[in-house]
Amino acid sequence: MARIQYITQIDIEDGAVRLLPGECARIGMRRPLVVTDAGVRAAGVLQQALDTLQGLPHAVFDGTPSNPTEAAVRAAVDVYRREGCDGLIAVGGGSSIDLAKGLAIVATHAGPLKTYATIEGGSLKITERVAPIIAVPTTAGTGSEVARGAILIVDDGRKLGFHSWHLVPKAALLDPALTLALPPLLTAATGMDAIAHCMETFMAPAINPPADGIALDGLARGWAHIEQATFDGHNRQARWQMMSASMQGAMAFQKGLGCVHSLSHSLGGVDARLHHGTLNAMFLPAVVLFNAAADSMRAERRLQRMAQAMGLGLKSADDSGTAIAAALRAINTRLGLPPGLQAMGVDAVDFERVIDGAMADHCHKTGPRLATRADYRAMLEAAW
Repeated sequence: MARIQYITQIDIEDGAVRLLPGECARIGMRRPLVVTDAGVRAAGVLQQALDTLQGLPHAVFDGTPSNPTEAAVRAAVDVYRREGCDGLIAVGGGSSIDLAKGLAIVATHAGPLKTYATIEGGSLKITERVAPIIAVPTTAGTGSEVARGAILIVDDGRKLGFHSWHLVPKAALLDPALTLALPPLLTAATGMDAIAHCMETFMAPAINPPADGIALDGLARGWAHIEQATFDGHNRQARWQMMSASMQGAMAFQKGLGCVHSLSHSLGGVDARLHHGTLNAMFLPAVVLFNAAADSMRAERRLQRMAQAMGLGLKSADDSGTAIAAALRAINTRLGLPPGLQAMGVDAVDFERVIDGAMADHCHKTGPRLATRADYRAMLEAAW
């Protein structure tokens, strides 16, 4: 049996942020806590959202770190309770939206955050009591605004996933205009995050034809527009396309991901300074090549279909993995992303710890091939 479930209310257009007060009224938020980070505030993007609230009482928490932590969740919960809030508006990238999801759990459920982690068997403990969320993404990458999951670093240092349909935001307001001032390198890194989601979920073997179609279309959009969005940041069409690709990747990854994310989640827990989307870009070429062996035995030849969506010319279907990996390495270079993990400051001495985390990650078993410790080490070395 294949169970298919989609997803939430989504508005995507320039100026969509203006819909905030109406969505608060529809959901029943009378005093929301706006969750964001210092960078979004400094860029003036937060104020654009606050200006739409038209006198609606609200509070602001702007202490979201680049990789959200349980400590930051607790700090936000303190503000939520002190200010008597009844819902959440997440304005920012995936970090702010994920922190809001962690806050939605902790503010309404007892016990430490890890109690509700997927690998701890906590998904079914997350109930409809979670605080409602409206998501306003300011990057085009994670797609957390339409996802049922969040990635958070808990107090023991692990970077864990939290998954429940109750965590899906009640509304997602996708306003590409909010991304116009995003710096080139961050545009590239978040854009590769979106592309990684589309690619990895399309390679995953679970049966979900709607997710496959959404992912393949998202890949085509993202691949065609990421360079234009990066180097011509005020191109509204390119920004719209990247925001759609980001949303589509997350709509699709309900199906499952794989080794790219097992490694990125684990390494991001080992060193919280590392950007998740950049890590995904580093691991994608090696993981595509790893998955190619399984793909050659599948009638659907998914790598060939991805290569076609990317506009890559192939002499035969068997060339797909090699061609895609080469194209990924080339676009990373053109976008100005690091040449590998070493350039990001990753120390090879941490590889065994990273492998430990990858083997335990919730994405480990959802890819087309089940990686061994040796396989993960080879991927780390290939990305080095």
